[in-house]
Amino acid sequence: MIDIKFLRENPDVVRASQRARGEDPATVDAALAADERRRAALGEFESTRAGQKSTSKDVGARMGALAKATKSGADPARIAELTEEADAARAAAAQLSERVKALEAESGRAEADLATAMRRIGNVIVDGVPAGGEDDFVVLETHGTPRDFAAEGFEPQDHFALLEGLGALDTARGVKAAESRFYYLIGQGARLEAAMLDLALATAHEHGFTRLGVPTLVNPATMAGAGFLDAHEDEVYRLRDDDLFLTGTSEVALAGFHAGEVIDLSDGPRRYVANTTCYRREAGSYGKDTRGIIRVHQFQKVEMFVYCRPEDAADEHARLLSWEKDMLDRMEVPYRVIDVAAGDLGGPAARKFDSEGWVPTQGRYRELTSTSNCTTFQARRLNVREKREGGNQIVATLNGTLATTRWLVSIVENHQRPDGTVDVPAALRPYLGVDRLVPGGR
Repeated sequence: MIDIKFLRENPDVVRASQRARGEDPATVDAALAADERRRAALGEFESTRAGQKSTSKDVGARMGALAKATKSGADPARIAELTEEADAARAAAAQLSERVKALEAESGRAEADLATAMRRIGNVIVDGVPAGGEDDFVVLETHGTPRDFAAEGFEPQDHFALLEGLGALDTARGVKAAESRFYYLIGQGARLEAAMLDLALATAHEHGFTRLGVPTLVNPATMAGAGFLDAHEDEVYRLRDDDLFLTGTSEVALAGFHAGEVIDLSDGPRRYVANTTCYRREAGSYGKDTRGIIRVHQFQKVEMFVYCRPEDAADEHARLLSWEKDMLDRMEVPYRVIDVAAGDLGGPAARKFDSEGWVPTQGRYRELTSTSNCTTFQARRLNVREKREGGNQIVATLNGTLATTRWLVSIVENHQRPDGTVDVPAALRPYLGVDRLVPGGR
């Protein structure tokens, strides 16, 4: 979530960010009102509790005086007077005790209201992010030129027909074993995917990333901390009997790796990479991209994740994008980089760059990679800090995709031959052991 102090001091900036996202800026006012109630209730609670402590001392003193007078055989009138004073002090203490309990409960409710309100506010976007929704992105750069298949004298096949023709993909058996949007990659199809993922992991290692084997089931605190339960909970598979979630990206587990810790960034950013199976319900996507493996429930992904100082986040974001572009260059597919509009960012991201690969049979670019600068949004929720002069400070987090199963779509369509075979990009040949995919190949 965003910093409450930043919200108090810059409400108009946060309102503008909400408007750019297409969200209601009134959530800012709701959060500020909840913050005022919380602070007022907490202040009265602390003041009343201090009074309660003073009254408790007074009760003790009066009870002591009464006991001393009784023991010494004081005048009955004096004992009666002291008894009356002690009873009054006890009554006042009991009244204050009830008030303290009520104020504590009120403070707790206000705290909960503030937390709810703050979770409705997305990360404050970075200056320069386009306003608007899914179609309001800005194209930053374009790489490569789409093939002119007509000039080559043949009609390109889509990835589904190509992979099935090669015996590399079987969606019918995926449906039989599970349901729609599941599939089997077979032989050279599975090996092509593995080659791509292995190259991505080797590339990450070259750039100093530490590889982690991570859980693909996480608890609600980790899922919420990474920002995946705010507006997209319907996209997530949940095991209710165990109160665990299947992750749609290893970003979630990577974000939770240092939760509640104070980490050392004196030598620079901490960079991690993981390759996991990812699960997404694709709720609300009925009828979209039902052919092939563009929009599926299960896939493989190599994800980069970075913890760094907030002032270093923008430069680190540029590095992640450069490494993603390098991987796509090695796949030898045309692609473009877009600056994603605010309304399509998702709650945790302050800025996101997508790299979209050309899909010939669709005549358009489709998302292949994404890298997001989440500034301090996730780390604040997960309480990941760095020890710095003046005290511990929240760190920044970033993520980026270095390879994923969907890349097969662009790879096979752009490298196909008229006879239905597919040339393997040169960078993958050492991992795959062949330079072309052919029917019946292993």
